[in-house]
Amino acid sequence: MSAPRAVLDQVDALLEVDGPLPIVQAGDPVLRRPAVPYDGQLDDARLTSLLAAMRRTMREAPGVGLAAPQVGLSLALAVLEDSWPVDDEHARAREREPLPFRVLVNPAYAPHGADRVSFYEGCLSVHGWQAVTSRWRTVHLTGSDEQGCPLDELVHGWPARIVQHETDHLGGRLYVDQAEMRSLTSPDHALRWADPTPERAAQELGFPLA
Repeated sequence: MSAPRAVLDQVDALLEVDGPLPIVQAGDPVLRRPAVPYDGQLDDARLTSLLAAMRRTMREAPGVGLAAPQVGLSLALAVLEDSWPVDDEHARAREREPLPFRVLVNPAYAPHGADRVSFYEGCLSVHGWQAVTSRWRTVHLTGSDEQGCPLDELVHGWPARIVQHETDHLGGRLYVDQAEMRSLTSPDHALRWADPTPERAAQELGFPLA
């Protein structure tokens, strides 16, 4: 499928940016529209360059995921990577393990089992703010990678949270749509509630945990 000239021009403009790409913030309509399914609209060179630019942007933000709408591009593409150091207590509580760099193309997820877990979550498009968000503990991920190879796998723990967060972006959803808003924390108070789990925040701010 060939892309409309406007899409190619938009991608070319992004690739001319010297440094990380500008990250779109909440309030921009592109974050609220379902992304256009990716069906080979970009040639291999453009796609490779775009994904590299998104990866650089994600790393320098810093973050653990970035969806194309977050750089203003309505295509169902996302990059994920979580190799940031984290202490053992946080890693155990959040079932967080290293997530090697990967690309999701037209991803979808479904819950696997009934377990949900709640932790503070943030977003590069809601800069600095955090809120406790309930997510499925394990999800069945489908879609494909950047080579067109199909994805059909179970993802668990913190990587499952990242998958859900970025896939939601491609559906026009932000984490604040389902977050416990009494837990909402400004950048000034982010470290105040940086415990491995949000139990203390729930008690002091007065919100339930799923």
